[in-house]
Amino acid sequence: MSVWDDVVGQEPSVAVLRDAARAARDLHADPSGRGVKPGALTHAWLFTGPPGSGRSVAARAFAAALQCVQDGEPGCGECSGCHTTLTRSHPDVHAVVPEGLSISVAEMRSVVATAARLPALGRWQVVLIEDADRLTEQASNALLKAVEEPPSRTVFLLCAPSTHPDDVSVTIRSRCRLVSLRIPPADAVAGILQRSGVDADTARWAAAAGQGHVGRSRRLVRDLEARERRAAVLAIPASLTSLQACVDAADHLVRAAEDEAAAPNDRAERRRGRGAADRTGRRWHR
Repeated sequence: MSVWDDVVGQEPSVAVLRDAARAARDLHADPSGRGVKPGALTHAWLFTGPPGSGRSVAARAFAAALQCVQDGEPGCGECSGCHTTLTRSHPDVHAVVPEGLSISVAEMRSVVATAARLPALGRWQVVLIEDADRLTEQASNALLKAVEEPPSRTVFLLCAPSTHPDDVSVTIRSRCRLVSLRIPPADAVAGILQRSGVDADTARWAAAAGQGHVGRSRRLVRDLEARERRAAVLAIPASLTSLQACVDAADHLVRAAEDEAAAPNDRAERRRGRGAADRTGRRWHR
């Protein structure tokens, strides 16, 4: 079981991250950097990709590989470093997940100050910002200072929908190594569903219906109500035989959308969706 198993359909990006994790291990063993592949490890990374591509999953897997204490390939998934990182309990991995629509400058200053310390237990201090597009301008400036002159034992991992200036500032982006993720192919999503015990036919159906979104596909497998809502929505076109039927269908779609938005697994995506709407409005009024 490797930390990379849940990074679905992202083989090119995983190869880059594996190289960086090996370089980090070698650098920890020999701080002079002799024998370390030039450019393999940088102190700031930006993970981008559409919803469902697994930005935060990939970033956390990389964080676990950086903290892996087993000999051999970093990211074994079984050692204490990997396990505590994946379960969000490692003392040297600091996740920033906004509860509202933005990440404040006070919160970012606190995280940056903590990240400047030497690691307490692991090999690195890792700061994982799951919604870097939520940084306020002042918070971005606070982070920029740390990214420009990073402590020698600190790695910053930022996740954002894209590299558009409204998602992450140009100055921060220019100091990060970019990891571009894609929508996973359906067969890769089906494979991960099957590993969790789903039969092959159901896994293929859920992967296709989820359109490459792993969380949505999992919910379709586990949640009968989610499947029923999808079936009801797909049946609407055949029912549009009159004006009243259209009105009723519109009302049904609104209720279905509200029910879908209430699903616990979509809270993060709802936050990102609200932010995307805000950014679209700002671009429109320019």
